[in-house]
Amino acid sequence: MISSDDLFFFGAVASSASLAEAARKLNVSPPAVTQRLRTLEQRAGVRLIDRSSQGIHLTDEGELVAAQGGAIIASIEQLHERLGQRSTAVRGRLRVAAPHGFGRRHVAPVIGEFVRLHPEASVTLELSDNPAALSSESWDVVIHIGGLNSPARLVTTLAPNHRIICASPFYLQSHSEIVEPEDLRGHHCLALRENDDDVTLWRFTHARRGSSTVRIKPAMSTNDGAVMRSWALDDQGVIIRSEWDLAEDLAAGRLVRILPDWRCPDADVVALLNPRHGRSRRTTAILELLRLRLHPVPWRTSSP
Repeated sequence: MISSDDLFFFGAVASSASLAEAARKLNVSPPAVTQRLRTLEQRAGVRLIDRSSQGIHLTDEGELVAAQGGAIIASIEQLHERLGQRSTAVRGRLRVAAPHGFGRRHVAPVIGEFVRLHPEASVTLELSDNPAALSSESWDVVIHIGGLNSPARLVTTLAPNHRIICASPFYLQSHSEIVEPEDLRGHHCLALRENDDDVTLWRFTHARRGSSTVRIKPAMSTNDGAVMRSWALDDQGVIIRSEWDLAEDLAAGRLVRILPDWRCPDADVVALLNPRHGRSRRTTAILELLRLRLHPVPWRTSSP
């Protein structure tokens, strides 16, 4: 017989690009996933997964188990949720995904506090370069910074956040003055590859002069915000980065804001909710705690 634990397990496998990714989701080793999958296939009497150099793919039987198993798990979780609504306790499993830097600094401490407040709950926190690209069915809450290309997903704003263009004082002293956005074409610009954004197209708006778009040629690029910030502090060039990451450096004068009359697109901190779990007690509790810890906005001691 296939158990509910088997269905939870196979749901993680089915929503992953590889068995290694499934192992990370399940907090076990890849060999353990392989062995459990083999055992499940033996009990089911059919092959559920095909593996190739491109990753894993569900067989027709695997698609059937994933679809009907997902519906069964949804019903079980709905039952748990309805039972939980009859008590004041927050319990059950909560799955949260967040960007690496913001997740370490602002989400992880809240997760620790959440578990202390609600000892009957357990939490998995996944840090990712692009959390919004993760399957919405696999996560209860996905923390995202910036705009979204998927308007169908359930979204709630947690905190405001601007993007700021800046560079180190030494870099600005050593290079030509930046008065207009177009001046950036003659400068060392550093690009951050994150989400699905076009990192070479920098957009600005002015209260009186409208919008301006500049296509830059990055001198350096990276997918790690901390690396890009360190390059800017090392006098390597101009960056656009979220104020949550730059506020301390700007206040200390280690970085200097450029083009103060021009504004980059905002990048508010939002939570993307699993459509099946968006209103669960544990999801509501973590969102309330995140909003509490992000207000007043910790990176905004004064309006930028």
